[in-house]
Amino acid sequence: MLSVELSGKKIGFGITGSYCTFAAVLPEIQRLIDAGAKIIPIMSEAAAKVDTRFGRAQDFVDQIERMCGQKLIATIVEAEPIGPKRLLDLMIIAPCTGNTLAKMANGITDTAILMAAKAQLRNERPVLLAVSTNDGLSNNAKNIGLLLNRQHIYMVPFGQDDPYGKCRSLVADMTMIMSAAKMALEDKQIQPLLIQVKPVSSS
Repeated sequence: MLSVELSGKKIGFGITGSYCTFAAVLPEIQRLIDAGAKIIPIMSEAAAKVDTRFGRAQDFVDQIERMCGQKLIATIVEAEPIGPKRLLDLMIIAPCTGNTLAKMANGITDTAILMAAKAQLRNERPVLLAVSTNDGLSNNAKNIGLLLNRQHIYMVPFGQDDPYGKCRSLVADMTMIMSAAKMALEDKQIQPLLIQVKPVSSS
């Protein structure tokens, strides 16, 4: 039973460079806002500065800042106070790329998002990951396993988005971010974790 209310909760929302999932993630940010959460947007340098066929980076930044009513955190220096000031109730990383997964699993902190996650875990507070990686069932399988075994780290349910075209690819069901967030705020992993997901359009 999801008893946690999101109203008044301070949530850091980290976006990394899985560009094809941005369109699926932005409505989920709005849902959290509509539920009364205060969203503090955080983006990796790759997400905030690289233009792709999915859109201009600055357009995404502008849209997210408008939605959240908050200036983007985009540097390690800006993210560092999250720990000592205990700024967040929950940290979400969605999409969470294989690069970010690997760095988190191995204690590397070289982006604003990784610093925010490290700062949150320092305070024994939850971090929720929504994976999106082409090597989730190869090189990153071990890192997912390591993170699943870490205290205060939770995951949005995920599955293979293209079992025949990209058989090692894993993507979270972004529509489950809110439900998973409520569970993570209770220090619980939403279940089931492994699910069938709809293919993510690459067009």
